[in-house]
Parts: sequence; C-alpha cells; structure tokens
Amino acid sequence: MPAHLVLVHGSRLSSTQWAPQVPLLSDHVGLTLVDLPGHGARAGEPFTMDRCVGVIGEAVSSASAHADPVVLVGHSLGGYAAMAYAAARPDTLAGLVLAGSSATPTGPGAAVYRGVAALTNRLGPARMTRVNDRVLHRIYPADLIDPVIAGGYWFDATPAAWQEVMTHCRPSMLHGVRCPVLLLNGQFDQFRIGTRAYLRACPTARVETIPRASHLSNLDQPEAFAAALLRFTREVADSASGA
Repeated sequence: MPAHLVLVHGSRLSSTQWAPQVPLLSDHVGLTLVDLPGHGARAGEPFTMDRCVGVIGEAVSSASAHADPVVLVGHSLGGYAAMAYAAARPDTLAGLVLAGSSATPTGPGAAVYRGVAALTNRLGPARMTRVNDRVLHRIYPADLIDPVIAGGYWFDATPAAWQEVMTHCRPSMLHGVRCPVLLLNGQFDQFRIGTRAYLRACPTARVETIPRASHLSNLDQPEAFAAALLRFTREVADSASGA
C-alpha cells in the first residue's frame, strides 16, 4: 500500500523548505506540502495553533481521500504544529515525524524560542532577509538553497508563532497519539535537548539522529533526511497493510 507524506515547514520559511527532499521522495511516496498560517501562500492569515490544526487537517483529509496511509512530517515550528494536530485528531494518521522539535518550550528551554522572536523584532524584516541570505549562501551551495529561499522569508508571524508554541505545546500532547512516532534530529541540533521528556510522554517513539547535521537537518544532509523518512514510512505502510 503506497503511503502519503504531508510535510510542514519550519519557522520563517515556507513549503519550499522541502525542495531538496521532493525529488528524493516523489518517486516513492505521495507528497503534500503545507504552508502554515502567516507563511508562504497563507501569509495573510494570523498564526494560531488552532488554525494550524485546521490547515494541516485539510491536507491530511485530501491525502486520505486516496486511501493511502498518511504520515505527517513537521520540522521545528512545523513539528509543534504537527504534534498539535496529532493530539487533536490522532485517528487520522498512520505515522508522525517530529523533526527538530524535541525541545520543551517552557522554563530554560523557552529561551531558544524567545531569542528567535526577539532577534526578528530587533533587526526587522529587511535586515533579517539580508542576514538570512548571507548566512544560508555561505553554508549551502546555491543549487540547493536558492529553491528554498525562493519561497521567501516570513518574519511577521514569528512572535505569534513562538508564543503559541510556548503557550500550548508540551511533550504530554503525545500521550494520546497512537500511531508510530519518529523523533528525527540533527546531531548538532539544539532543539533535541528535550528528547527524554518526549520519550517519557511517548515511550514507543523511535529516536533517530542524522550525523553531521544541525537544526536544518533536511538542508545539511538532504539524502540522509529523505532516507530516514522513507524507512519510517515503509514500516508504517507495511504495518497498515498487515505485512
């Protein structure tokens, strides 16, 4: 039984974040790319976690219409939005991948999220765009990163988005999630510091670490990231078909 991946991007980017993965995945699984509220095609929408659940739900429902098992994949901000969706509608998913979103957004861990929002406010969109372009082009080759940043940067939603994460998202949201869960993080990702808390909330979750990758693991190691998704998805699909 073929599977379908619904991919949800991280903060400040859009669905073009997945440009490196699309050619690696499209011959093997169905793909739906989601723009979160306040980002990409949904730039005019206010960011709330409730609205994220609705937007992801539309994508999952459309994918489910093809009778394929649906695996929801979220990175960073998209991972928290995916977790909120899975908590609200656990019976609609065959699998859940939380990439770069294994930090608990409370207490000392919240400093990461507040820092992102504060930096965005302090520098402003124009300067942040120049900084992002310069940094990303220094780290990644143009043929990899240009399709990603072609979707634009979306800074206006950042303060509201991370406030929503800090207010609503906790590892305990995984308590009612019954589908297989993969916690997928880069080796050097600061957002994996709370992995143990997520495993306490969901002891059956699998943890996989991508070597030589940072928070942007899908850009640092595109092939390894795609391979991890395909391994997990194959197992989910085999389980769904009773293999």
